[in-house]
Amino acid sequence: MTRVAAIDCGTNSVRLLIADIVDGHMRDVEREMRIVRLGQGVDETGELAPEALERTFKEMRDYARLIGLHGAEKVRVVATSATRDARNRADFVSGVNEIFGVKPEVVSGEEEAQLSFTGATRELAVLRPLRPYLVVDIGGGSTEFVVGGSEVEAARSMNIGCVRMTERHFKGANPPSPELISNAVADIDAALREVRQSVPVAEARTLVGLAGSVTTVAAMSMGLETYDSERIHLSRITAAQVHETTRKLLHMTHEERAALGFMHPGRVDVIGAGALILDRIMREYGFGAVVVSEHDILDGIAWSLV
Repeated sequence: MTRVAAIDCGTNSVRLLIADIVDGHMRDVEREMRIVRLGQGVDETGELAPEALERTFKEMRDYARLIGLHGAEKVRVVATSATRDARNRADFVSGVNEIFGVKPEVVSGEEEAQLSFTGATRELAVLRPLRPYLVVDIGGGSTEFVVGGSEVEAARSMNIGCVRMTERHFKGANPPSPELISNAVADIDAALREVRQSVPVAEARTLVGLAGSVTTVAAMSMGLETYDSERIHLSRITAAQVHETTRKLLHMTHEERAALGFMHPGRVDVIGAGALILDRIMREYGFGAVVVSEHDILDGIAWSLV
């Protein structure tokens, strides 16, 4: 048995997985998610804000305590889109190194896609979905697109995450106007056309969706009163459900979204943009359904330690 600790520091959240890996199987010991909005303003300023760094370090200190409590043998810290784009990423790297005694890895979009694919597809065999898969990981700063069967065949990372799109198109809009939504659609669709140039999305037979925007859309589509990860994991949501849920979310105020029992407070202002990204992917690439996975880059990081 190997006990590992994986930390994924994204644009919107910082997550921890402490797990035991035995004979090719993973068992969760701790799985935590905290919304820190590390990527606050990065799209506009090109830098990580001091208050965003402090929010992130505060939660990471607690994660370091949990890792010590559970005695993880191996630790890997991965940072993605927001840190990748920031001129002052060295401030993040030194702060995290001081907390964990481990230097964080600011991974490329391609490596992020590989880790997401590994985390998402290890368990898909139980559903026997058609291959190859198109795995889409809709994060805060970027969305990763990966086509593959047992291994990655092609991958691309695009800067169309839920936080970035919200700050770029919906900032201060509650709810966004049809004109603002139209502008966001044009931005997303341009990125999706670019993805086609290097990733054979037309060959994919099954769409697999990852991360909080996708799981929140699934919860709403399923009519859940509260967030239930066991019911959401490996659920199948139709394109019609995604389109209707996206329409509803985009027309709701932040207050109406916050009143939904499954909605994490840290997603209230960005879920409209996140849902729209998934909606446009399904429309542009012609998928009739999406398989929703609760396992993603965080699990891929954990698997990389053995």
